[in-house]
Amino acid sequence: MAREDFDVFEKNPANYVPLTPLSFLRRTAEVHGEHCAVIHGARRYTWTETYGRCVRLASALSRRGIGRGDVVSFLCPNTPEMIEAHFAVNMAGGVLNTINTRLDADTVAYILDHSECRIVFCDTQFSPVMKEALAILGDRAPEVVDIVDEAAELKPGEGGGPQGERLGTATHADLLAEGDPAFDWAMPADEWDAMAINYTSGTTGRPKGVVYHHRGAYLMAVGTVMGWPLPKHPTYVYIVPLFHCNGWGHAWAMAAQAGTMVCTRAVTAKAIYDAAADHGAAYFGGAPIVLQMLINAKPEDRRDFDHTINAFTAGAPPPPAVLAKMEELGIDVQHVYGLTETYGHVTQCDWKAEWSGLPAEERAEIKGRQGPRMAMFEGATAVDRETGTPVAHDGAVSGEIMLRGNTVMKGYFKNPEATEEAFRGGWFHSGDAAAVYPGGYLKIRDRLKDVIISGGENVSSVEVEAVLYKYPGVVAAGVVARPDDTWGETPCAFVEMAEGASATEAEIIAFCRQHLAGFKTPKTVIFEELPKTSTGKIQKFMLREKARAL
Repeated sequence: MAREDFDVFEKNPANYVPLTPLSFLRRTAEVHGEHCAVIHGARRYTWTETYGRCVRLASALSRRGIGRGDVVSFLCPNTPEMIEAHFAVNMAGGVLNTINTRLDADTVAYILDHSECRIVFCDTQFSPVMKEALAILGDRAPEVVDIVDEAAELKPGEGGGPQGERLGTATHADLLAEGDPAFDWAMPADEWDAMAINYTSGTTGRPKGVVYHHRGAYLMAVGTVMGWPLPKHPTYVYIVPLFHCNGWGHAWAMAAQAGTMVCTRAVTAKAIYDAAADHGAAYFGGAPIVLQMLINAKPEDRRDFDHTINAFTAGAPPPPAVLAKMEELGIDVQHVYGLTETYGHVTQCDWKAEWSGLPAEERAEIKGRQGPRMAMFEGATAVDRETGTPVAHDGAVSGEIMLRGNTVMKGYFKNPEATEEAFRGGWFHSGDAAAVYPGGYLKIRDRLKDVIISGGENVSSVEVEAVLYKYPGVVAAGVVARPDDTWGETPCAFVEMAEGASATEAEIIAFCRQHLAGFKTPKTVIFEELPKTSTGKIQKFMLREKARAL
């Protein structure tokens, strides 16, 4: 029968090549090798040079025993070394683990240990926290390679640059020098092979390791090119931390389009204005706090530019007034939505021409929606948690966001129970609630997992509460999000003290700062008897109402 004739074909090297972003790098080096790939201060690298640096680093890693499935970690800001890591580690067959530079030493140590990291690259700005993490690990500590950024402009006391303490026996520059420029690196044998492992912010205590594959990374890059859209040779200022969902996959997308990436060690309004004025940067991604930075920038940090800047923003929806002010600045903002588990953005506020003629307030309201699924994604909907049926597309009723597509993680590393729960029913359960407007346009309403998004970082209320309960005299604690014009949201702690015990807001905050990363520390502390159910459960919805009214 004819249908059987369709089944006789087999995959072979001529008609099947595993999808991987590594192919973007090789093609761009071959076709657009002379084009500038990376700008970092006075440092400039073409795509030919970037490719060569990646090959030499991959060679050096291979000589150190890194192969398929071996984890290589980076604790580093957005510098050329961090961009190159997104290719070189995989070219050696390894799995890239980028670590949040804002984490405390104990969490860094946990990530290195849990991921079974073989080698960790550390920018010397972060030597103090790495040194403490290594001490915690003792004999289980991985080999350290120092990254010495001669271009680093750090304030006194920050360390880093040429002056930062070196913890390893070799530097990144040493590995490049010893690497073979003719190293015969290999594409992945299977596009399902692990490519990266990214750790969540720990929404239920310890962070979970989210495993990405080559296929998902390739499609995330293609989807970004299509959805923004990105032209050939875009100039992009790298504001999204490369430790966060691998910088939303934008390094891979820029490789696909032979773009130019302007590095930023620190996220500042000046860096964006300078990139736009000096290099013609027309693209960036960032949390809503970045938009606030640009609006509130000091006069001396502002620069004139004569082109439209296109920005992706994700996180808590920025107020309509902020989006309207961005238009006035000449910045076109597109809201997107995603999670670490989805490689970053998988829905977008796909703009329609007829909306452009609406009044500014209506345009801003629509821009605050996260939108339908992107082209590379297969499913994004909101369902009633009780019945499992999709909610009406009326913008009124909320349901849990459910996701399905090729840019959903493989699963949680060494955590089969959490993986099974996340994929229950054949969909990824986001834990976020949204209403759905006509056309499938999602708009985030709340978070079902008590996660606070502060400056683009996820903060677990459970983790913060656990620290509060350690303070002498605290008998009950509830942490919720308080709206904030700068950070989007900040942790707000409601604390109930035992009879005869007392504390001040400053004392509680100082105590939390000793045990938590700065962005997880409560910015507001309110002392009162907490509302509880008859079974003693804290009624957080009442605390949220109070926090919103502050």
